[in-house]
Amino acid sequence: ASLLAGKHTLVEKPLAASSAECEELIEIADEKGVVLMSGHTFLYSSSVRKICDIINAGDIGDIRYINARRLNLGLFQKDINVVWDLAPHDISIILHILGELPLTVNCQGNAHVTSGVEDVTNLSLSFRNKKFATIQSSWLEPRKVREMTIVGTRRMIVYDDLQPLEKIRIYDVRVDRPPHYDTFAEFHYSYHYGDSYIPHIQQEEPLKVECQHFIDCIESGMEPTTSGRSGLELVTILEAATASLKANGAPLNFLRKRDDGVVPPRPRQSRGAVQVGPLAV
Repeated sequence: ASLLAGKHTLVEKPLAASSAECEELIEIADEKGVVLMSGHTFLYSSSVRKICDIINAGDIGDIRYINARRLNLGLFQKDINVVWDLAPHDISIILHILGELPLTVNCQGNAHVTSGVEDVTNLSLSFRNKKFATIQSSWLEPRKVREMTIVGTRRMIVYDDLQPLEKIRIYDVRVDRPPHYDTFAEFHYSYHYGDSYIPHIQQEEPLKVECQHFIDCIESGMEPTTSGRSGLELVTILEAATASLKANGAPLNFLRKRDDGVVPPRPRQSRGAVQVGPLAV
């Protein structure tokens, strides 16, 4: 209703219940010439922005894979499964960090409490150059976990959102193998164990930063970091995950779906490219 009335609109995640509804919202926003922004609040957090700064600086090398866990006891939903409830946060962070869409999507899980509503899932996204990401979501865990591990060729990052202050820890660890060897005796892995450190982060309220970015986009006419199209991409991945669940975890070719028009291709900005205000360190 707000878009139809010609109002700039910020929508909480997910943008809509289906990709078709997302496309309709984007079309209305374009016709009315207003800003449509998806509420992926974690991308505006100081921690995620700091992680992007570290990766962009090349401190961890090339990303090999990302593993995310978002677990809790409940809260059970009747109308959506745990992927739609918990995974959007991690999907949005992963897409932002990697700056690209997945090649394939596959998801496995089970409904243990409510028939037909999966409460435990494991979502896998594969990307170019052998990169991949896994997202574990559950309403059936005894402990609350909000953790993401980013493994690079030089260093690794552990992001624990439940830590009050030390949310990011960087590990100077890696493993290498010799590029050339003539005999089995010469073959060996090289393990590097360095120090870990916690970067200083000046905490800011993510919702405040997000709202300020929304205002800046309205005033300047620039596209939001989390635009309507970003919301469409996320919802399409959720739909692919749901379809994979129904197909017993069969992988779906996501880029083929995108090229067929489900998610119109667009140039993706490099991670952290859109300015949402300086990150104080």
